[in-house]
Amino acid sequence: MKISAREGNYASPERWVAPWRRACPSVFFYPAMFGIVWRSSRMARLGRYDDREWAASSAEIVAALETVGARFCIEGVENLASLPGPCVFLGNHMSTLETFVLPSLVTQHKPVTFVVKKSLLEYPIFRHVMVSRNPVVVERSNPREDFKTVMEEGLKRLEAGISIIVFPQTTRTPAFDPAHFNSIGTKLAKRAGVPVIPVALKTDAWSNGRFIKDFGPIKPSRKIHFAFGEPLTVTGAGQEAQAAVVRFIQGKLAEWR
Repeated sequence: MKISAREGNYASPERWVAPWRRACPSVFFYPAMFGIVWRSSRMARLGRYDDREWAASSAEIVAALETVGARFCIEGVENLASLPGPCVFLGNHMSTLETFVLPSLVTQHKPVTFVVKKSLLEYPIFRHVMVSRNPVVVERSNPREDFKTVMEEGLKRLEAGISIIVFPQTTRTPAFDPAHFNSIGTKLAKRAGVPVIPVALKTDAWSNGRFIKDFGPIKPSRKIHFAFGEPLTVTGAGQEAQAAVVRFIQGKLAEWR
């Protein structure tokens, strides 16, 4: 998947999907996904999993979802291309899907990493991929320590020219509640002197699982949306930028409903 920086949009092409794939999308998607992760993990262990490979494997995930009938609508990528330096991406966190797909969109224009919870680095196989991306790792047990970690380690990444994706919600959820969308990303951008780019996501086509939250049923009938807003300069205490990010996400979610 390649998106034109000038157009900044992508829509999944119309394609024929075998009836058995439409009937059992999870059965066909997850083996393909785990194969992609296995190959990526092997490259990471060999020290060969760079940004280019990360973007390629992420695009493979998009293709695998499309082969079972999922459809993407992506907009605003020109806002990444027009920004010369690093930034902080702030988005709502709906499902596992965005973690897999965002690299294929962002790394075309700038190096990036995530703020992640420590448990992701303990996953079998996948941990090698995540460690190779040099993420900012938080415990999610002590908010004060997590804030300190994000401020210190996040600043190091941004000073090195690496953008950071932050999901300020405490957990993945289909509903967006601004009260649980904390300002840690805005404060990091303010400290580093970089802009914020709001990211609105509707990714419940990859639903949360009942027993393993990361791997729930794939529901292609739910269209997948990604929207990147215009860069925002963080001034003062950052309240205006934070409010603008929330308005962008709420507006897009309302539009997509």
